[in-house]
Amino acid sequence: MTLVESPVAVVLGAVLLDLVLGDPRALPHPVVGIGEMISSLEKPLHRMIPNVRVAGVALLVITVGVSYALAASLIYAAYQLAPAAGFVVSLYLAWVSLAARSLHLESAKVVRALQEGDLPAARVALSYIVGRETAELDEPEIIRGAVETVAENTGDGVIAPLFYLLLGGPALAIAYKAVNTLDSMVGYKNERYLEYGWASARFDDLANYVPARLTGLLMVLAAPLCGLDGGGAWRILRRDGRNHSSPNSGFPEAAAAGALGVRLGGANRYFGKIVEKPTIGDALLPLSQATYGGVVRLMYGSEALLVAAWLATVALFNR
Repeated sequence: MTLVESPVAVVLGAVLLDLVLGDPRALPHPVVGIGEMISSLEKPLHRMIPNVRVAGVALLVITVGVSYALAASLIYAAYQLAPAAGFVVSLYLAWVSLAARSLHLESAKVVRALQEGDLPAARVALSYIVGRETAELDEPEIIRGAVETVAENTGDGVIAPLFYLLLGGPALAIAYKAVNTLDSMVGYKNERYLEYGWASARFDDLANYVPARLTGLLMVLAAPLCGLDGGGAWRILRRDGRNHSSPNSGFPEAAAAGALGVRLGGANRYFGKIVEKPTIGDALLPLSQATYGGVVRLMYGSEALLVAAWLATVALFNR
């Protein structure tokens, strides 16, 4: 097998490109196209299918199916043209499915504003990455929001797409991104999308079931390598992993809280209303800028461990 035909080269190249360059915003991005497809299908499906929940199922099937088929067809056609072209297309689709660097850069804007003593700017930066209201948050609550976002998105923005990339190649990773995009666009529990987005929200839960729990375990293993508390991560993961409204998000948040020795969750304000959420972890240490640095190390450490485990498995089976 040549380099341009090697899935190992595709995976390692994609991870390195993501770590170095992050999200290639100047280039065409499949998620943008997926989002436009979802928007263009909403009204026609409503007109053709009277049952709103069935229309939502159709939206899910069409979006994920077309996304996978287009990605797979593009890779196949590129390889038929030339092996190097196939490698480039595969590498690009794998790269844009990952988001570790992007998650780091966007969340770092919050902490950078705090370091500069600009609390209003930190609140604004946080508002771009969380759903809660941020206008009245103090520094520890701002830090909590940033840490929760990085921990949760380590699961569905870093480990999950990498998991599907390793499992089924770039086309499956793009299909997962379609599921994730559907959930972010129509998976809301409001009057407009409660029924229409039901299938997308449930399928996103299903797609993230294994990756979320894998993320928690990876964080436990990565914690000592990152100078954090592995025993605490395991204890809180087991105790508080289900202390979340999401069936999946609590697992990475619990492992991170235990590794960092902090308490996450609690009260948030949404649309002027205070919502009390279950707490996760124990407040052994205060929420600080160092806490944020720890969760970022945990994110990168978990990603590195998953890649290392996959490489070891590939090497074992190729002996």
